Amino acid sequence: MLSRDGVAGLVCLGGSLWFLALTRGLPHPALVPIGPAFYPRILLTITALLSAALVVSYLVRRRKAARPAPVRYGFVILTFAIFGAYVAVLPSLGYRVATFLFVGGLQAALERPRGRRWGLVVAVALVTTLATYYVFEGYLSVLLPRGRLSGF
Repeated sequence: MLSRDGVAGLVCLGGSLWFLALTRGLPHPALVPIGPAFYPRILLTITALLSAALVVSYLVRRRKAARPAPVRYGFVILTFAIFGAYVAVLPSLGYRVATFLFVGGLQAALERPRGRRWGLVVAVALVTTLATYYVFEGYLSVLLPRGRLSGF
């Protein structure tokens, strides 16, 4: 009998592969190197890989008969609240400042860093912000929101 993780992994893997196959029918423009299928293919490939990892981890855990992890609904609600705050402050602070605060705040909220781990939290937030900024704005030419208050 499959658990929720096994069923969710198989459903997401099947759906991702099916939608990935459907992107083959999207037209490819002659003048633009990146067509409309580029982003869906990236997202669906990542989703398929993560779904396969979920299925594999389920199969490995099933053999070990591990004790189920405790349910932490508080973290789910906290994550939604932090994400809602990120969406709310994004127009006023801009992508770079809001994303840095979001990534750092979410890390700190989900696992409270102690001592030198704060440096790791700041480093991950900074690298994530800069990497996504340069990939989307520099490489893919996607305009990211500038902050009304920060102008940054």
